Amino acid sequence: MTSTPKPEPSIERVNEPLVIGLDSSTQSTKAIAWNRNGVVVAEGRADIPLANPGLDRFEQDPEDWWLACLAALGECASRIDPARVEAIAISNQRETLAFLDADGRAVRPAIVWLDERARDEVDRFADAFGRDEIHRITGRVPDPIPCLYRFAWIKRHEPETWTRTACFADVQTFLVKRLCGGRFRTGWTSADPMGLFDLVEKRWSPEILEALGLDASRLPETHPPGTRLGTLTAASARATGLPNGLPVFAAGGDGQCAGLGTDCTMPERAYINLGTAIVSGIWSSEYRHDRAWRTELAAQGDGYILENCLRSGAFLIDWFVDRFVAHGKADATVFERLEKAALALPIGSDGLLVQPYFSGSMDPHWDGSARGVILGLGGSHTEAHIYRALIEAITIDQAMRTTDMEAAAGQRIDHFVAVGGGARSPLWRQMLADATDRPVHVSETVEASALGAGMIAAHGAGWYGSIVEAAGAMVGETTPVFPDPERSARYAELLEIYRDLYGATRDLNRRMVAFAAGAAPEEEA
Repeated sequence: MTSTPKPEPSIERVNEPLVIGLDSSTQSTKAIAWNRNGVVVAEGRADIPLANPGLDRFEQDPEDWWLACLAALGECASRIDPARVEAIAISNQRETLAFLDADGRAVRPAIVWLDERARDEVDRFADAFGRDEIHRITGRVPDPIPCLYRFAWIKRHEPETWTRTACFADVQTFLVKRLCGGRFRTGWTSADPMGLFDLVEKRWSPEILEALGLDASRLPETHPPGTRLGTLTAASARATGLPNGLPVFAAGGDGQCAGLGTDCTMPERAYINLGTAIVSGIWSSEYRHDRAWRTELAAQGDGYILENCLRSGAFLIDWFVDRFVAHGKADATVFERLEKAALALPIGSDGLLVQPYFSGSMDPHWDGSARGVILGLGGSHTEAHIYRALIEAITIDQAMRTTDMEAAAGQRIDHFVAVGGGARSPLWRQMLADATDRPVHVSETVEASALGAGMIAAHGAGWYGSIVEAAGAMVGETTPVFPDPERSARYAELLEIYRDLYGATRDLNRRMVAFAAGAAPEEEA
């Protein structure tokens, strides 16, 4: 893997300056202290509860974001001399919407990106405003994921919440407000996933706000990556153990930060985050939009990220293990046992094929009614067959989306850099290399989002002249996994079957979703 030359790692010096990348993700918060070579010096972690109050509904209490932030920062600070920390930047879960009063307190639980309650609002708003125009302005095909449609849902179904909310906020806005006080503000790459942001003009879209009946004063100020958003208040410093007045710089969406953390600043390199969702992206110097991806602002503030996203990644595997495997994750050996058994199975899991759209499909189908399908299930299949078939489905779907994106963008992907918890799995990373027929370089740190935020903090602290320079200096070494030609050929055969699965089940899934909702399906246009 080619990367910008960087200094040889050195033994940590006692007084060596540090920065903290804080990653407030869907299920946990990680605070990681990095040195100027991108080496982890200390870290702290805390879980974030996720509520599922109804069918396809997912919520979190912003106070839990704050408590996890304090716990993670406090643990990290306790492992170092806090005076060495020179800056913080925040990476955050995207497309999650908080409803805050003027003091920054939540007036209702935040609606998490996994939530699908606004599915009907997608068609209602998009048909009225214009689907192609939404796509052109925001880089996103109309879909339940962007917050835009949750704005419309709240206005229609919870008018009191709509009225009481002083700021409709992303996670970074909430945490910066708590850490630093002052006005509501965030970074561009936290704002753009909201689905209200003009990616060319880099501002809240006046046309979309007018259609929503929403004044821009009820949204956070937006700033380029690396902007100093504020400094820790005395109260925040006491609560975290960090220095009073420590500067906080604008980072943003965890997907874009993960791309930066893998130095995805060149067009031939794709990052892939094998996390709660499967997120992969490539950098483009020009703004382009297409149904084969969603377009986002790049974390370095220069250019764009063309991104694929499968919502049900490791979330789907955890769901299966917790719900259907004896003792679930309470068994400390469960993943080791399942992985060992799955490695012994052939490609295709003895005739088992899964469609992994358990939370709908974004690219390439953009179908909120798509659902999971298990095809070929027989009496001889075991939990290990299903486990392998789930990982194969996620991986084959990525291979399909990679090929489609290359064709639409006219941009060849030479290799992947894999991060996230799934990158620890020998089964999964070899499967990804074989199914995509491309080398997969496994990063030495799976916490690429926190590293990307750390790179931005390092630039803010003055260590490097640009965010791109920081990325080249701090990106870690990687271990390559190469595809096996015979297995790649076998996966290519399976992919051809997989491509037909969505079309064969699309209408049935739509009918079942409508049936579950107690309504007749709308006739196809």
